[in-house]
This record gives sequence, C-alpha cells and structure tokens, in this order.
Amino acid sequence: MGRGFFPKVMTSEDAPSRRAAARAGIRDRIVLPPNAPGMRIGLFGGTFDPAHAAHRAACLLALHRLDLDRVWWLVTPGNPLKDTKGLAPLAERLAAARALAHHPRIDVTDLEAALGTPYTYETVSYLRRRCPGVHFVWIMGADNLRSFHRWQRWRGIAQLVPIAIVDRLGPSLYATGSAAAHALARFRLPEAAATKLADHKPPAWIYLHGLKSPLSSTALRAARALKRR
Repeated sequence: MGRGFFPKVMTSEDAPSRRAAARAGIRDRIVLPPNAPGMRIGLFGGTFDPAHAAHRAACLLALHRLDLDRVWWLVTPGNPLKDTKGLAPLAERLAAARALAHHPRIDVTDLEAALGTPYTYETVSYLRRRCPGVHFVWIMGADNLRSFHRWQRWRGIAQLVPIAIVDRLGPSLYATGSAAAHALARFRLPEAAATKLADHKPPAWIYLHGLKSPLSSTALRAARALKRR
C-alpha cells in the first residue's frame, strides 16, 4: 500500500498548531455587534461592576466628539490588575450594562469571555483581523491613563488603535503626568482634531474634556459591600 494510506501520527509539535487552528476556527464564529468596512467604532472596556451613568455619558460624549457610528461596551470577565474577589457574575453585569446603556448606537458584548482573554491587546488584535476596514478607537477614562503603562503590551495597544481619553473629575489632574502620557506625548493630537482621530494612523491619542462626573465603579462597589454587611 502507498504511504498516503496511513493517517499521519500527530507529534508533540503538531498538537499546539492544531489546537491553535481549532481556537482560530471557534473565534471566527463568534458573533460580533453590527459592523462593516468604513464604520467608525469606539471600544469601551471594563468590568462594569457596576455599570453607571458616567459610563454612558462618556460614550455619548465620544460618539459625538469623535464622530463615531457605534460604541461597543466590552464587558470583561475580570481585570488582571484588580482583585476580582467579589466581582459580580458576568451575566449579571452584562444585563445591567445593557439596561443602563439603552441606546441604539451602543452595543454591549461579552466578546472577551468568548475569546478567552482579559487582555486588551489580544482583543484589539483579534478585532483588527476579524473586521478589516473598520476604524476602531479605544476609549478610556482619565483614571485608566494613569495606570496604562501597567497594562499588558500597552505600547502595542497604542500601535494598534487610536486612543481617546475622556476627562474625569479628579483623575484629570494627574493623568496627563502619567508614565504612559509622557511616553506617548509626541503622538497626542489637539482636541480640535477629535473628529479625525478614527481615521488617524496609530499611535495617536486625544484628550476629551467636558465630562466631570464623580461616579466610579470602585466607590459604588464599596457602597454595595457595606450594604451587604
């Protein structure tokens, strides 16, 4: 009989590549919110534990100021930089976020759970591959800019997608003095260029003023914990 008759025996070197191919196939079947080439979509990630009015206000500000078509709320399974003990179940956070967002151009998704990653770099890399021609913008509050240099592959994130920083009461006073802000200073665009950010080649970032909400998920979680005692 010819050699081709016998099935190839999987070696230890073949196994990882086949597992990777299987994962890629599963990932390609993940259902994404509405998108199409040419669309301008903001990505707003977090645990949303709990989601609150400032999240919605920040996204509406970004929708308007950045001239976006949609914003996706990426409700993550957990934040690698924070203690996830006591984190509300993902299904509860998704439901609460959807109820709060309640806007025809805001989509709430558990994409990162489907991808099996809590890391922004992996999420954005996947979306760029999966959605060619879509102009993504990463949106985050000024408090996250302060710790951005601690994110996994944060420089890589900045090279993948333009970033919009939304002003917040308190954090805005020190966010622009953070390590990441200094490292990326030469790529900062004037606020007047906000409508062009989505079309700008990264790295590029902008600071949006105008939102001064004192709300924070951290404070709301603390209040929730006190009520449970």
